[in-house]
Amino acid sequence: MGNRVLVVDDEPEVVSVIREALTSEGFSVLSARDGAECLRKVESGQPDLVILDVNMPGMNGFKTLHALRENEDTRNLPVVMLTVRHERGDELAGLLAGADLYLKKPCNMERLVAGVKRLLEVPVKL
Repeated sequence: MGNRVLVVDDEPEVVSVIREALTSEGFSVLSARDGAECLRKVESGQPDLVILDVNMPGMNGFKTLHALRENEDTRNLPVVMLTVRHERGDELAGLLAGADLYLKKPCNMERLVAGVKRLLEVPVKL
C-alpha cells in the first residue's frame, strides 16, 4: 500500500466512504473516532496525512489540530479538515488554525482524493 492516511470522524459511515475512495487510489487508511484517539494513532502509526472532522465528542477537531501543530514531531503533518460547519468564518478559522485544506461535508470524493494527492505530492491521473 501507499501513503498512510488517518481519517478522524465519529461517524462510521463517513469513515467508510472515505476509506473506499482512498484505498481505491492505493492509500492505506487508518481511522480514529475522536481527537484523543487521533493523537494516539498519530504517535504510534505515523500517518502521512490526517483527515480531521471538527465536530466530535471530547476533543474536537480544532483542539486536535492545535495539539498537532504544537508538537514538533507533527507540526508539518498535512491536515485536511472535513466538516459540516458552514458558518461564515469557519473555513478561515480552520486555515488559520493550521489546516492545509478545509472541505465542507458532504464532500465530493474526487475533490477530497485530489486534495490528498496534492498535499502528499502524489501524481493525479486525469
